[in-house]
Amino acid sequence: MRRRLICGNWKLNLGPASAAALAGFLRERLAEHGDVEIAVFPTALSVPGVLAALAGSDIGVGIQEVAAVPSGALTGANSAVMAREAGCRWMLAGHSERRQFFAETDEGVRDKIRAGLAAGLRPVACVGETLAQRQAGEVQSVIRRQLDKALEGLSPAQTSDMALAYEPVWAIGTGVNATPEQAQEVHAFVRDWLRSRFSPEVAQGVRILYGGSVNAGNASKLLGCPDIDGALVGGASLQVGAFADIVSAACAGR
Repeated sequence: MRRRLICGNWKLNLGPASAAALAGFLRERLAEHGDVEIAVFPTALSVPGVLAALAGSDIGVGIQEVAAVPSGALTGANSAVMAREAGCRWMLAGHSERRQFFAETDEGVRDKIRAGLAAGLRPVACVGETLAQRQAGEVQSVIRRQLDKALEGLSPAQTSDMALAYEPVWAIGTGVNATPEQAQEVHAFVRDWLRSRFSPEVAQGVRILYGGSVNAGNASKLLGCPDIDGALVGGASLQVGAFADIVSAACAGR
């Protein structure tokens, strides 16, 4: 059975002091969280304080964005190598907000995933369709294109070290989430893609998370689906109680 993974994406919220305080509260509240793996993704400026607050804890810390190269003349960019040196274990790649607001391309996502893996980070690679694409019946073709490019050239071992996240763009930050049936359908498609692209063993092992207005009220039903292995949580991850409830839902099992 795949180990559940709950990730909190704090986005552009919480400066160093408030991020460290939230991490401390989470550490205390989630001291007992069963076999569920937890990771949080603060802003780059807040990473050091969060790492300090979680020192000795098994809650992982990730960087929200990395460049495709370890260093160079890229003002304002983050380096996967430097993030790993700082203590990060995880990274996000291809989040819809990066694609939408920063013109991130499928090729760019691929290159950043490769950079992260080379540095020893574990990528959470995001895929998902817009509302217009869903209404046009293009969900599977969009997801397939994003997966084809994101995982291009990766070995089965590299892919097995990642997590994937399905985040329908129309459900992110809108308060509208995909129904469990809609989410499960796409998650099953992603797992079938992994099976055909790599092997049944890779497909069985890779964790596929759901992201898109996950909250304490809908987490249990979403996490009850057979191919949903966890959640990439946005706004609710900024609230200790709500995030803890989502972790509890993951602990409850399928």
